Amino acid sequence: MTSSNSAQAPGSVRRRVAAGAAAAFLGLAVASVSGMATPASAADSATLTGIVLGVGANEAQRTVTWYSSADTAQKVQVAPTAQVVNGEFPADAATFDATGAANIATSGGFNRHATITSLKEDTAYSYRVGSEGNWSPAYSFKTQDFEGDYDFLFFGDPQIGSSGDAVKDGAGFADTLDVSLAANPNAELLVSGGDQVETANTETQWNAFLASDKLRQYPWAATIGNHDVGGKAYEQHFTTPNTDRTAPYYDNGNPAGTKSGGDYWYIYKDVLFIDLNSNSYNSANGGGDAAHIGFVTDVINKHGNEAKWKVLTYHHAIYSPADHAKDSDNKVRRVDFPTVFSKLGVDLVLQGHDHSYSRSYLIKNGEKANPDEQPGAADVYPGPGGVLYVTGNSASGSKYYDITKPDSSGTSGAGNGADPLNPNSYWYNSVQNQEHVRTYVKVQVRKDKLVVENVRSGTCAAPNAAVEKGLSCSNTPEGQPVGSLVDKVTVHPYHGDDQALQVNVPNVAPGEFGWTIDGYNGLVDLGTAKETNGDHFEASGKINPLIVSDSRRSLAPWSISANVSDFQDADKKFSGSYLGWTPYVLDGGAGATAAKPVASGYDDQGQGLSVSRGLGSAEQGHPRGAAKLGADLNLKLPDSVTKGGYRATLTITALSS
Repeated sequence: MTSSNSAQAPGSVRRRVAAGAAAAFLGLAVASVSGMATPASAADSATLTGIVLGVGANEAQRTVTWYSSADTAQKVQVAPTAQVVNGEFPADAATFDATGAANIATSGGFNRHATITSLKEDTAYSYRVGSEGNWSPAYSFKTQDFEGDYDFLFFGDPQIGSSGDAVKDGAGFADTLDVSLAANPNAELLVSGGDQVETANTETQWNAFLASDKLRQYPWAATIGNHDVGGKAYEQHFTTPNTDRTAPYYDNGNPAGTKSGGDYWYIYKDVLFIDLNSNSYNSANGGGDAAHIGFVTDVINKHGNEAKWKVLTYHHAIYSPADHAKDSDNKVRRVDFPTVFSKLGVDLVLQGHDHSYSRSYLIKNGEKANPDEQPGAADVYPGPGGVLYVTGNSASGSKYYDITKPDSSGTSGAGNGADPLNPNSYWYNSVQNQEHVRTYVKVQVRKDKLVVENVRSGTCAAPNAAVEKGLSCSNTPEGQPVGSLVDKVTVHPYHGDDQALQVNVPNVAPGEFGWTIDGYNGLVDLGTAKETNGDHFEASGKINPLIVSDSRRSLAPWSISANVSDFQDADKKFSGSYLGWTPYVLDGGAGATAAKPVASGYDDQGQGLSVSRGLGSAEQGHPRGAAKLGADLNLKLPDSVTKGGYRATLTITALSS
């Protein structure tokens, strides 16, 4: 069992604290911020275009990338929006020098990029790019609380130009951005599934992709697709953090060649995101899947304990339902990736490429983790190694692929056999969908779960280029309107290293003694700690009750005890001694009596629950039967503890002679 709490106190950031044990966060709703135009000065020495806001290495950073017609020194200027008056930035506005180089000949001009650092939480910012006397229009974004629940949106293949009409495709993508962000104005990241454009170096397609100001107001976490990789325009348009651009992460094995590439990672509010260039899958050049596996392993080994969730993104969907499901290269990845992802504790994999929607069953080591998991289950409970794979449908309507049929090639590994529970689907997919309408995926990161939704952003009506050009459409606006759900699943994570201790202790058999947690062993949320008396924080909650059953003839004595680990959030922690409890008997039976209360160590300078303490017991000769034990938890801790989302584990021990 795990316990958790988030805390927020008034005053400075230093004095805010969150304590928790499995996934404790503080959520904050914030309104969206619109772009704010500012006229440039008269001395236009360079034309500045293609501005796009990107994700940084953490929630306190953003990147900005743009094109310039002139090779001049440029920068990003940033100030709190409240300090920008009548379009004028304050004299002390922060500036960040840009770097860049000449674009390839077909793009023309030059590229520039800079990283904005040291952003403050819960602040609206305005920014512009260029130089004194030649600034771009200004745009705005807003940071939210750097701890807590949040939502991010995932977009499958816009592939602008795929329909043959970049204008129509761009209109569809812009409409999806408008619809999704109108419905989710507090979304904090826009995550790409790859294939931003149809033709890697065609700037008219990039212009249509970048037309929406939403891409200057919300950070876009770019992913390389097979249609992006063939030229350098992708690298010219996007700057990504912590990027390894050495040879193994390029499919031609040569970063100085004509293709884009690189793997990268970042941490955003307790989610570790890792993005792979899945175009490089052949190991002939020393790269490919083996190199990606090494990259993922290294990042998780070094940084996995800094986050509570692990999300991977790459373009080529290994568990998808349509035209690419049986591609030979995807079958290779389907063998190479899953076992490693399971062993590394990956929670969610987001993919593109197949222009249709699918949600896998929980996959462990390349096989369905639980053969009994039902198609379309609304709630799933991955044990250790269970990974959810999601394929995004088209976000623009430029191209859709229809779902294909299973074959007899097997129901594990690289096979594309039928699902025994749903023979029209592949063995690995819980949900498959294609209506020829635009969709996006919303991921809610919550205290003790991930909620994944596929949401319609359009109907058969325009803008929907593929349908406008003659493709059939099965959607009806009355039955499946914009904003309606195609699919929704809640992922409830596994808690604890020892299944037997945490959740999977079997029910007792007749004539035996044992205990089990009453119901699903979910997060024990201690809520939000409150500042008390100006010197400490307090939070409270209840453990998940334990059912103790004893049907032995010997009627021997028994006892249940527990102790808690330190509360930890990455490299921040505080002692479990600050947690105390008051045990009680909910349902009498088996001679159960409650143990004595244990004070928080904050009150008596003691050890609290950091050492083993009794919950309940029964003496020799007690009656047979079952009891339900509970306890009220009381957390008190100094206000010097640093703000964070802390985790701890309460370990249960049963003794009987």
